[in-house]
Amino acid sequence: MTSDNVIEPAGARAHAGPWPLLRWFASSATLSVPQAAGPVAFSLVALSLTGDPSQGAAIMVAMTLAQVLGALPITRMGKSWSTTRFLRLLVGIRTAALVAVAILAAYGASVGWLIAFATIAGSVNGAAFGYLRSLLNALTPASQLPRALGISATLNEVTFVLAPVMASGLGVISPVFAILAIAILGAFPALLVPDIGAAHLPDAPQSSGSVLSPTIALWLACAAAGGATVAAVEIGAVALALSFGYQPALAIMFTVPLCLASVAGGIWVSFRNRRSPRTAVVIQLAIMAAGAALAACEISVMATVVGTVLIGAVLAPLGTHYSLVLDSLAPPHRRAEVFALLRTANAAGVILAGIALTALSLTTALATVTVLMFAAALAVGAERWRGASMKGT
Repeated sequence: MTSDNVIEPAGARAHAGPWPLLRWFASSATLSVPQAAGPVAFSLVALSLTGDPSQGAAIMVAMTLAQVLGALPITRMGKSWSTTRFLRLLVGIRTAALVAVAILAAYGASVGWLIAFATIAGSVNGAAFGYLRSLLNALTPASQLPRALGISATLNEVTFVLAPVMASGLGVISPVFAILAIAILGAFPALLVPDIGAAHLPDAPQSSGSVLSPTIALWLACAAAGGATVAAVEIGAVALALSFGYQPALAIMFTVPLCLASVAGGIWVSFRNRRSPRTAVVIQLAIMAAGAALAACEISVMATVVGTVLIGAVLAPLGTHYSLVLDSLAPPHRRAEVFALLRTANAAGVILAGIALTALSLTTALATVTVLMFAAALAVGAERWRGASMKGT
C-alpha cells in the first residue's frame, strides 16, 4: 500500500521531450471545444431553423447521453489498435459528424437529423478522452503527472471560458459557421496528438469482467457529484441572476468567478506538483459542498459569489486527484476504460443537474447537489478512517 503523497509508477513511461508533451496539452485543450461551445452553437442553429433556441438543448442532451452510453463499448473496440491511431479515428468520426450537422443545418434539415448526427459525435467523446489521458502516461514520468494534469485542467477551464464566446461571436455571422468552427477546432487532436509508435493497450492476461471495484466506484461517484455541482451553478446561473433581481446577462457574476477560481486552482496544482493526501481531499470535498450550500441558500449576491469561488477553487485539485488515484488503481490494460468512465461520470453529473433544474426549483436543485457533495465527503472520510483502522490492527 502506498501513502497518499507517494505516486507509484502506473506502468512503463517513456521520457518524452517537451515538444510531444506540449502537443498533448494542445490536444487536451481542443478536444473539449465541441462540448464547451456546443450549447451556444446548437442553440443558435436551432433558433435559426425553428425559432426556438431550447431545441439546441435537446441536441446537447442527445450528445451527452451518447457519450455516457458509448464510453465503455467504444473504448473496448480499440484494444487491438495503436492508441494514437484509434484516438485519431475517434476524433475523425466526431469531426465528420459535426460537419454533417453544419451541412444539414445549412440546407434547413429538421432538428431530428441534427440530433442524430450529434449523437454520433457524442458517442466517441468518452472513449477519446480515455485514450488521450492514457497517452499522458507515456509522455511524462510519474513524478511530473500532478503538474501535467494541473496544466491540463487550467487549459480546459480556459477552453470552457473562451469557446462559448467564440461560438457566440461566430454565430452572429452564421450559426452554421459556428458549428463548422467547433468541428475544425475539435479536430485538432487528430493532427496534434503525439505519435508514440506502435504502443497500444497492454493485453490482459485473461478475459476480465467489470473494471469497477468499490474504490474506483467511490472516486467515480465523487466525480459525478462534483460535475453535478458545477453544472448546477453554470446551468442555473441565469435563474440565480433573476432571483436577485438582475438581468439574465448578469449570470456571468456567478460563472466567471467560478471559472477564474478553477484556473487558479489548476495553477496551484501545477506549482505544487503533488497528489493531495486523503485528509486534504475530504476537506476539498467539504469545501465544494459548503460552496454549493451557500449558493443554495441565496442569502445575498456576495454570499452566492463566494460559494461559486469555493466550488471553483477545489475543482482542479479534486479532478487531478481523481485522475491520479484512478491511474494507480486501474489495471494497465483497462486504464483507457477507467479514464473514459471518469469522463462519463462527470457527464452523468451534468445530466443529473440538468434534470434537477428542470424538475425542481433552483433552490431545491442546488440543495440536492449540496447533499450529494456532503455524502461524497463523508464516504471518502469513512473510507480513509477504515484504511487507518486497518493499518492500526
